[in-house]
This record gives sequence, C-alpha cells and structure tokens, in this order.
Amino acid sequence: MPTITCFEDLEIWQIAREISVNVYLFTKTKFFSKDFGLVDQIRRSSGSVMDNIAEGFEREGKNEFIQFLSIAKGSAGECRSQLYRAKDQEYISIEEFEMLKSKLLMVSVKIKRFMDYLKTTELKGNKYKR
Repeated sequence: MPTITCFEDLEIWQIAREISVNVYLFTKTKFFSKDFGLVDQIRRSSGSVMDNIAEGFEREGKNEFIQFLSIAKGSAGECRSQLYRAKDQEYISIEEFEMLKSKLLMVSVKIKRFMDYLKTTELKGNKYKR
C-alpha cells in the first residue's frame, strides 16, 4: 500500500472532489440555478464531503480522522437526498441523477471501509509521534 502524505492522495477525497465538481455544473443550469435554497444546500453538502476528509486528515490523529470521516459520510448521504429533490423537480436528467447517485454511494462505501480499517490499525497518527 503506498504511503499517503497528503489528503489529495486519498482516493475518497478525489472522488468527493469529482462529486462536488459535478454538483456545481448541474446547479448552474437554467432551472436548477433559480432554486437558491436547494442549490446552496447541495453545494454545501457536496463540498462538506471533501472538506471533512481533508480536515480529518490534517488533524493527524486517528480518532479525529475517523470522526471527520463519519461527518463526510453523513454529508454524502445528505447530498444524495438532495439529489433526489433535484430529480423530482426535473432539474437534472435521470442519467445525471444515476451517475451522481452512483458516485455518492461509492464514496460512502469507501469511506466506511476506510473508517473500519482505521479502527483496527495500530497506527495512531503523526500527532502522537512527537
């Protein structure tokens, strides 16, 4: 397994970034962009996934990282729920919905697996090496 030196190396962060990029693209469309409340919510929740992964990593402690990964996973679920609202209002196509829903489910599973790994490892984090 390669050594991870920064949060940008994490596959889960990379996927979360792709999700956020897609959300921003979808929310710029004519009808979607006019639903200011939903636009704000879905942008914030998609950004929260990648931001909490990054923040947890930067805390340099295993338990804190797990806590922030849990928040990121929750934000992925929140974003998925908001995605249903966007589909129900016909702001996005079925294909766009399915693509983004699939990515959100995938990142949730990967975050959970990573949390499970961290819970079983002896690693404690860089903050405890000093």
